[in-house]
Amino acid sequence: MFGRHGFKFGRGCGPGFKGEFMRMRRGDIKFHLLEILKETPRHGYEIISELEKQSGGYRPSPGSVYPTLQMLEEGGYLTSEQIEGKKVYTITEEGLKFLEERGTSTFEASPKMTQAFELRKSLVKLGSAVMDGVRDSDEETVKRINEIVNQARRDVYSILADS
Repeated sequence: MFGRHGFKFGRGCGPGFKGEFMRMRRGDIKFHLLEILKETPRHGYEIISELEKQSGGYRPSPGSVYPTLQMLEEGGYLTSEQIEGKKVYTITEEGLKFLEERGTSTFEASPKMTQAFELRKSLVKLGSAVMDGVRDSDEETVKRINEIVNQARRDVYSILADS
């Protein structure tokens, strides 16, 4: 957990976001996976990466994607085959019909969600810069970096207090 506002490093948005940024309804992931496979056959990691790209930063966990892919395969909506040691998924005619019956529905990242993911990227870059800066630096450099980070934290809390 990072601060009282619930931001955290790592995957996901953290409890401070309370899901308000997500526009993907529960159960919709199957349609988004099929839409991605409609373009071209892909393996699981490619599917997850493409979903992240299309959504503006939401990266589903493998624990939600792979079971859904398996369910879709068991339902006859896609097939899979091992290619160069990777399981590659292909949409079937039945999967295409399933999408057609549903109609068009795209994943839309809300502006707040996009902002949150952009901020997360900035935080990761800052964290990397800080760690690079303290790794082999002298005591004075580490002290200056620590002061900058602490000042940034105070500035953020000041902004939050004003809003």
